[in-house]
Amino acid sequence: MKRLCPQSCAMGTIASCVVAWLLVADACSEEIRSPFANNGVPTAIQQVSGQKEQSAVQATPTPIRMPSTPTAQAGIRPLPINLPTALQLAGANPLDIALASQRLHAAHAELQRANVLWLPTISIGVDYFRHDGRLQDVAGAIIDTNKSTFMVGAAPNVVFAVTDAIYAPLSARQMVRARHADVQASRNDSLLAVAEAYFNVQQARGETAGTVDSLRRTEEMVKKIGKLAEGLTPAVENNRALTELANRRQAVETAYERWQTASAELNRWLRLDPSALVEPIESPDLKMNIVDLQQSVDDLITVGLTNRPELASHQALVQATLARLRQEKIRPLVPSLVIRGTATNPAGTLAGGYFGGGIGDNLSSFGGRYSFDVQLLWELQNLGLGNRAIVKQREAENQHATLSLFRSQDLVAAEVVQAHAQATRSRNRVHQAEDGVKHAQITVEKNLEGLQQTRNIGGAVVLIYRPFEVVAAIQSLDQAYRSYYTAVADSNRAQFRLYRAMGQPAQSLIQEQKKP
Repeated sequence: MKRLCPQSCAMGTIASCVVAWLLVADACSEEIRSPFANNGVPTAIQQVSGQKEQSAVQATPTPIRMPSTPTAQAGIRPLPINLPTALQLAGANPLDIALASQRLHAAHAELQRANVLWLPTISIGVDYFRHDGRLQDVAGAIIDTNKSTFMVGAAPNVVFAVTDAIYAPLSARQMVRARHADVQASRNDSLLAVAEAYFNVQQARGETAGTVDSLRRTEEMVKKIGKLAEGLTPAVENNRALTELANRRQAVETAYERWQTASAELNRWLRLDPSALVEPIESPDLKMNIVDLQQSVDDLITVGLTNRPELASHQALVQATLARLRQEKIRPLVPSLVIRGTATNPAGTLAGGYFGGGIGDNLSSFGGRYSFDVQLLWELQNLGLGNRAIVKQREAENQHATLSLFRSQDLVAAEVVQAHAQATRSRNRVHQAEDGVKHAQITVEKNLEGLQQTRNIGGAVVLIYRPFEVVAAIQSLDQAYRSYYTAVADSNRAQFRLYRAMGQPAQSLIQEQKKP
């Protein structure tokens, strides 16, 4: 049963067209530009570091020979895309941003409503009244009468609480500020999620390349073992090699599986065709450099505490709860204005209009009638105990918002430190993994070369490198590939985590990619 609705299919088609259009501009570019704008106009990152602008996001060449990049297998539709395109779609399609935007629209509507609390509600309509039988007159006598009246008119309906008119707009305005910050936080979170999903695809694709290369070398080993003269190696060595070949083939299937699942997750975030296999245009060993890691962690924490939209949202919520607290504290002291019409029965409906009536069914003597009542009322809810309880509730809400702000500040500081540590350590691992791949490649090549070379030891002809040594070398190479691509992906993900942890706006990074 298909889960995609026509609207979703249409969105996927449109997004695919956008991808194709953007790729025309970006496909030939190996360098991904810096998020710093306007040729040296400092951003928050540069203000902290005090350093000159440098190319912050670019592809760095790898000093080692990496295996060729695999492509989609037969029967799977490829979807070429590059990082700038993915980042641009991150700001256009994710549903989390749309949800946050709708909450912002609701907050704007609430502010508009709070701004017009002082305006009256106008009721317009008709009133027909009929009475038959006994009725008590003003003096108290009981009389029998039949009468009817008819009126068409209007009336103001005002219950004007001065405290609400003053403080409700203040609170609503702070809620709009909070929702604005929430939208920006959603944009930043979506950018990070898309970047992480993109580098998950790159890691899986790189690991696939490594497993395919290991399989190729294992097949070469098995062929060479089959050509060895009888007696040079026991049969169990041939079985060991065939077992390793089966394991390598399984590893290739597992690697393609990880690539497909990571691709489906990226397509979910970008709202593209979930069945297509994402094929990034950049090499799997693309290395990112967005934030200068030479800056001190304390300076980066300061930037995060200044710029994070989540903190701005919490600060606005604190101000909103404070306005509501003040509102309830003065509510018993400030009267409410009540205006209601009394031209019809019951009171509180029509105040003025065209009125007439008579005995029985006779409706005549029409003319103008205007009757209304104005009151100033002080209200003590439940003898004042209800007001006291509401004040305590508002105090608790304010304390909760304040403590949530403090907790968020601690979380921001921790996220900056964690992301910086991840970026620094993973960058070091990349250099170490490069050495590991280089030495593992040399080991495998020499082992494969020496697999068919012999030497005479004590009159016996033996192989220079035995098959199990070649198997161990191939296994080490496969592990080195995985470690390298994992370190590269971890480093790239940590760069985006640090960028987000510092509160840098997603639009700055996205819009920079749109520049020619």
